[in-house]
Amino acid sequence: MSVSLKGAAIIGQSGGPTSVINASAYGVIRTALDDPNITKVYGAAHGIRGVLDDVLYDMGQEDAKELELLLNTPSSALGSCRYKLKDSNADDTDYKRILEIFKKYDVRYFFYNGGNDSMDTCNKISKYMQKVGYECRIMGVPKTIDNDLWGTDHCPGYGSAARYVATTCMEIYQDARVYDTGMLCVVEIMGRHAGWLTAASSLATAMGCGPDLIYLPERVFDLDAFKADVKRVYSASGKCIVAVSEGIHDKDGKLIAEYGSANAAVDAFGHKQLGGLAATLAGVLLAEGYPKVRPIEFSLLQRCAAHCASQTDVQEAFAAGKAAVECAVSGITDKMVGFERGQDENGNYTCSIKLMELTDVANAEKKIPDEWINAEGNGLLPAFQAYALPLIQGQPERPTENGLPRFARLKKVQAR
Repeated sequence: MSVSLKGAAIIGQSGGPTSVINASAYGVIRTALDDPNITKVYGAAHGIRGVLDDVLYDMGQEDAKELELLLNTPSSALGSCRYKLKDSNADDTDYKRILEIFKKYDVRYFFYNGGNDSMDTCNKISKYMQKVGYECRIMGVPKTIDNDLWGTDHCPGYGSAARYVATTCMEIYQDARVYDTGMLCVVEIMGRHAGWLTAASSLATAMGCGPDLIYLPERVFDLDAFKADVKRVYSASGKCIVAVSEGIHDKDGKLIAEYGSANAAVDAFGHKQLGGLAATLAGVLLAEGYPKVRPIEFSLLQRCAAHCASQTDVQEAFAAGKAAVECAVSGITDKMVGFERGQDENGNYTCSIKLMELTDVANAEKKIPDEWINAEGNGLLPAFQAYALPLIQGQPERPTENGLPRFARLKKVQAR
């Protein structure tokens, strides 16, 4: 493959949004628009669906100041999807269509911004283009509040969501202690197979006002042990706050959320739609005779709370997108951008870019190290807090209008 390659670029976003995924998109878009090797920059409407449907936005038609506002705009500004590409050896219909669109717009650079399943899509497209001999440099740009992408120290989106979780748990703690009567709160936090986000609630506990008990999917959840834990805490103080990952399961692998309902819907990738765990566990505790139990489900709030974003996360998300373009233009392809943690001469946190093979990243999951979870399986140890604290630092400057956030307003001019 020659180093010099001229052609258009496509950026797509996929999977669940975050409060900083648009910062990564801006890193790609701004860097690509400024690079003389890239002739046009297109945004795919709703991820790979936009390529398949030939709905691409000409990002060069956007106002530069509006694009810059993407740094502080939550959710996926280009639209997202959960669309699973089949194996090209079994059915190459979609791949032929993608190649057709790439040729139509002379696309020689493709950037896909997402999590585990998105990296699977990116990997499949990359391998197909190599197989058919179409020169296109393809790079994965990570994002996920779940923080479970293999090979990278952490993922863009996690630090801000972790900050939201910790902050909100601290606020719940204050509210739950207003009255002189007993109170139980069960807080449900996202995390299907990995408990990174729920673990962030321990940052609040370390500050003296967070959950008393924390349960992650990395450990088997035992209902009897849970009831005993709650009884112990409640008996001592008359209060108890519990944080639970939505994906906690019993020894047979059954989701605890399914104890309340066994008919969860599934998405295109076969993932069950989770939710309702807090209500299920609240029902269990009410049946135990506790007078007041409040279930709280953070739901979408934890991934769209841009007002709680960390400056570190915003900067690193932008850097990931920027690096993806710079690497591709330099001749690199078939990789995902990741982060490597380090320290400067004063022992302060640093973060540098590393690259990983898409094949290695696709559909692999990174879980919390077992040694960071306490022996009882109901809390986190200081090693986790040391890991997470640098990621939630800094307060971005946020443009406002009439006292409210000023988010990007893209024109989304469709390419023809």
